[in-house]
Amino acid sequence: MKNSDPQRIPFYQVDAFSQGPFTGNPAAVCLLDDWPDDAVLQHIARENNLSETAFVVKQGQDFALRWFTPAVEVDLCGHATLAAASVLLRHEESGKQVRFSTRSGELTVTSANGKFTMDFPLVIPRRIDAPDGLLSALGITTGASEFWEASDLIVVMDNDAQLDGLTPDFAALEKFNTRGVVVTAPSHPCDFRSRWFGPQVGVNEDPVTGSAHTFLAPLWSDKLAKKTLHAQQGGSRKGELICHINANGRVELTGEACLVIEGVFII
Repeated sequence: MKNSDPQRIPFYQVDAFSQGPFTGNPAAVCLLDDWPDDAVLQHIARENNLSETAFVVKQGQDFALRWFTPAVEVDLCGHATLAAASVLLRHEESGKQVRFSTRSGELTVTSANGKFTMDFPLVIPRRIDAPDGLLSALGITTGASEFWEASDLIVVMDNDAQLDGLTPDFAALEKFNTRGVVVTAPSHPCDFRSRWFGPQVGVNEDPVTGSAHTFLAPLWSDKLAKKTLHAQQGGSRKGELICHINANGRVELTGEACLVIEGVFII
């Protein structure tokens, strides 16, 4: 029997780290009055079938924020945070700043000149030996120079010539005990490029992974001796962001956001 009085949830789809529609990384944003069961959140994220759905609940002057892939809840998601902030600052809230309470602590997003800057905790990756089978799972035969680890495994390439042609074996990648795998390289005219693969969390490839730049930014900052870096991520679909390393152990990630769908989720 159908629910005679279904719940209606304001819903937005935003292309994050984009300069217009159909670029960057799409994220769903659902504005809730309170938290339903986690199973409901997971069902909604699976129904959206995007790499991330952000769920937002107002708490006083601030907001609680959670992120779900189609398969699991995650601890941190950059592009869905940017998407949620863009919805709130453009459509729901006055002012230029929004503050979120999350699994990764307090996160602040500031709006200026049509761009959104997220203040995230910086993560220092550690260098590791090449994990057995990783390069073959990625389809890489030459050009890999370093291996690092944070929440993801990181493969550093000598140059970005191979990035666009990567054809990973996702079944093989899924066997690695990691959130995801990043392949990254120096580039021009941006400072570095990357691609991110996460079959472990139900996302074979994410076009732009903000959270990965919390450790890619300091990695490339050390290599290039720069505190502000221009990054590009993606394969056939790409997006861009500016990363700035602060002295307080935080990193600022700045990008644009484009609203492409607005409606109501009915359950």
